[in-house]
Amino acid sequence: MQFELLKESSDGKARVGKISTAHGEIDTPVFIPVGTGGTVKAVHQRELRDDLQAQIILGNTYHLYLRPGIEIIKQAGGIHRFITWERPILTDSGGYQVFSLADRRKISEEGALFSSHIDGSSHHFTPENIVDIQRIIGADIMMALDECTGYPVDYKTAKKSMELTHQWLERGVTHYERTQAVYGYEQSFFPIVQGSIYPDLRAESAREVCKYPSDGYAIGGLSVGEPEAQMYEVVHHVTEILPADKPRYLMGVGTPANLLEAVSLGIDMFDCVLPTRNGRNGMLFTSKGIINIRNNKWKNDFEPVDKAGFCFADVHYSKAYLRHLVISNEILGAQIASLHNLSFYLWLMNEARKKILEDDFMPWKNDMMQRVAQRL
Repeated sequence: MQFELLKESSDGKARVGKISTAHGEIDTPVFIPVGTGGTVKAVHQRELRDDLQAQIILGNTYHLYLRPGIEIIKQAGGIHRFITWERPILTDSGGYQVFSLADRRKISEEGALFSSHIDGSSHHFTPENIVDIQRIIGADIMMALDECTGYPVDYKTAKKSMELTHQWLERGVTHYERTQAVYGYEQSFFPIVQGSIYPDLRAESAREVCKYPSDGYAIGGLSVGEPEAQMYEVVHHVTEILPADKPRYLMGVGTPANLLEAVSLGIDMFDCVLPTRNGRNGMLFTSKGIINIRNNKWKNDFEPVDKAGFCFADVHYSKAYLRHLVISNEILGAQIASLHNLSFYLWLMNEARKKILEDDFMPWKNDMMQRVAQRL
């Protein structure tokens, strides 16, 4: 994998770059649609590729490991062939999912022992077998196993968790370097910065992960309930330390406003379930603000979903029709809302790139921050 830094904003840390992988190029800053179990919920791969022009999607190691299982994926020839997606794929390590299984898991220095949410069967993730699992899945970008803390968390617990993540990282990097790709193309391995909301822990963690030469670096453990101001403070501290010539990935974030602010702080990559999850529940992120399509005010609004037209669904269907579909629990409602939200997120990152290249990012960003946060 290669990363080319093309331009930095003259009035901040926002930047434009290009990541080259075995399965294609990725323009940054980029939003990565979340395809948890080998599918971006309610969206066809053809729509992702042709209509939305998504350059990369995310798969979840925990879910793919449990179902369909890595042997099935291996028999298919890897995740790209299994799901019919020829562009880049990133897999997370499953650490966050294990963290969310508070009553089903036990963390130790060796790894994470957990019970499947599907059938209660017992499984063990270690820094080494997480590398092996992601090798078999075949993602272009793999993540190191980390421990994610919730919020709030006391300093002592956060420090202990960070130190465990660092121990796991050393073992994971060693195993990554000793193993080979299963399908004949290069796979990158990203360390993850942890340390909760504590600036000194985050700085320590950022310096520690930089000891390991990598194609990119991730920031985890945010957007877990902390105030947005603290999240931005952490991102600011960490991006000051992470190398400028490698992509920076902010995991699990966030709202359109979160993305814009993080871009201004030097973040290159994002993923989040908000566009699809909230879309399925009737929340639309639009060019003028946030719409709850379930509200009665849209009952007889026959204007397009979004006149800006980020994808065909925006201008092909009316708000009234989409409201009818969503409150009726029709599958098409989830499809249209997910398509719209994803297309808006991808458009937002495309526009950010344009504005950075034009050296006009901050004025545009400040205006968009106000617009995208409005409740309509």
